[in-house]
Amino acid sequence: MQSVNAQRPVASRLVPSALLLKAAALAAKDVPEVNGFYDDVGFRPSASVHLGVAIALRQGGIVAPAIHDADTLAVDVLMEHLRDLVSRARAGRLQRAEMADPSITVTNLGDLGVESVFGVIYPPQVAMLGFGRVTEQPWAQNGLLGVRPAVTATLSADHRVSDGLRGGRYLTRIDELLQKPEEL
Repeated sequence: MQSVNAQRPVASRLVPSALLLKAAALAAKDVPEVNGFYDDVGFRPSASVHLGVAIALRQGGIVAPAIHDADTLAVDVLMEHLRDLVSRARAGRLQRAEMADPSITVTNLGDLGVESVFGVIYPPQVAMLGFGRVTEQPWAQNGLLGVRPAVTATLSADHRVSDGLRGGRYLTRIDELLQKPEEL
C-alpha cells in the first residue's frame, strides 16, 4: 500500500481501513453465516454484502450507514464510498436507504490508538467486526524474523446463527485476504 500511495496525490491515497473493509466484505461473502439478519422467522442470509461502517459523529454518537455491495467494489471505489459516507454522516446528509439495510457492520477505532474493539451487534444483523489500530509487529516466517503491519480483528456474533467454528472461519478468511493486499 505504501508504494501505491507514494505515486498518488494525497487526496486519492488509500487508508488501511479501505483494505480492512474490502477483506471484511469478501470474507462475509465466503462465510454467509455472519452476513444477514435474524428476525421472527429466523436467520435470513443476505445475498449481498451491504457493509455497515460505524462512523463517529463530531457532536457525539455514532451511525453505521451501509456501503452497498461492498464485496464487488474495487478498493479505490470502496475508499471513495467510505470518504463520501464519513463526510455526509458528519454533515447529517445520509440517505434513509443507507441506514436501513447493512447486513454486517464493521467498527474501527484504530485511528484513536485502540488496539482491539469488541463491538455490539446491531439487531437484526447477526455479526459485528471490530478492527484495532494497525501496528508494526515482529513476525517469524520460514525461520526468518521481520517486521510487518498487523491488526487485531474481533468478531461479535449471534449464537442463534453462528458459532465459534464459523466465526473462526470468517476471521481466518480475513487474515488470508489481508496477506495479499495487492489482490484485494
